[in-house]
Amino acid sequence: MSDSQLVDPFGRRITYLRLSVTDRCDFRCTYCMSEDMVFAPRAQILTLEELYAVADAFIGLGVKRIRVTGGEPLVRKGLTGLLARLGARPELEDLAITTNGSQLGVLAPQLREAGVTRLNVSLDSLKRERFAELTRRDKLDQVLAGIAAAQAAGFERIKLNSVVQKGRNDDEVLDLVDFAVDHGLDISFIEEMPLGAVSSHQREVTFCSSDEVRERIEARHTLVRSSHATGGPSRYWQVAGTNTHVGFISPHSNNFCGSCNRVRVTAEGKLVLCLGDEGALDLKGLMRRYPGDADRLREALVSALQLKPERHHFRTDEQVQVIRFMSMTGG
Repeated sequence: MSDSQLVDPFGRRITYLRLSVTDRCDFRCTYCMSEDMVFAPRAQILTLEELYAVADAFIGLGVKRIRVTGGEPLVRKGLTGLLARLGARPELEDLAITTNGSQLGVLAPQLREAGVTRLNVSLDSLKRERFAELTRRDKLDQVLAGIAAAQAAGFERIKLNSVVQKGRNDDEVLDLVDFAVDHGLDISFIEEMPLGAVSSHQREVTFCSSDEVRERIEARHTLVRSSHATGGPSRYWQVAGTNTHVGFISPHSNNFCGSCNRVRVTAEGKLVLCLGDEGALDLKGLMRRYPGDADRLREALVSALQLKPERHHFRTDEQVQVIRFMSMTGG
């Protein structure tokens, strides 16, 4: 099937699924969740078979890219079996994972063998104390070792994801770019999204735009506009004279909704049509009411796309616009 059957009212074809396999995480990043998070009871989380059924339905409707997310997806027991089933699907052009990197030292070879093609690793600081402050966990060395293990396992394109916050880690932008260049990695800088209530900082104070980040990088490096694309919202530049691409994800300053090609399914089986909208379809309820009814599931997905909004309306001057934390939605 060449074209996706999932078309929204604005003519956008959905070819990219972000599939959350757990809301749990071994970190507590300050912009992603609270320290005392209450996770969903395990009975409310999709089983591995249900996760595959969701992915299978999307693949059958023309989705070509799947990114597995969390929480931290690598803490989900049995995940490599699910990945192997997805990695065996010839219709998929890309099977990727977003991870905090803490488990890569052990699991990187298994992920590669399962057919995972790309890794995104969250890394907001190269300073041990600051890393521990931002993630509430002292595991920087473990993450860096995990990145090295992933490269040793044969992952050729690994991308770092850094959420930049003014006064908290924006002074490390150049260090992070240099780290990416020195280690043959790509990197994307992300404007913080107003998801969930946080107490560690005021988002309107810490907001740092992609334009500001790019200006800092260009003080040291020449950036050349790149056609590099991964199917996501990053706009890429290449660091001249290197193989490193620098991406900017700018939900506030450079809205990317016009070309949106993705939807998300949460670990609890909610189909989220837009990151900036509370609306969601309960796929889990449908699948448990009609077990094994793949046709009904596909019909529900096609119908749901008619409710996908044209765009999000994130603002930086409000504490909370979407109640759910990013960890509940999936990266």
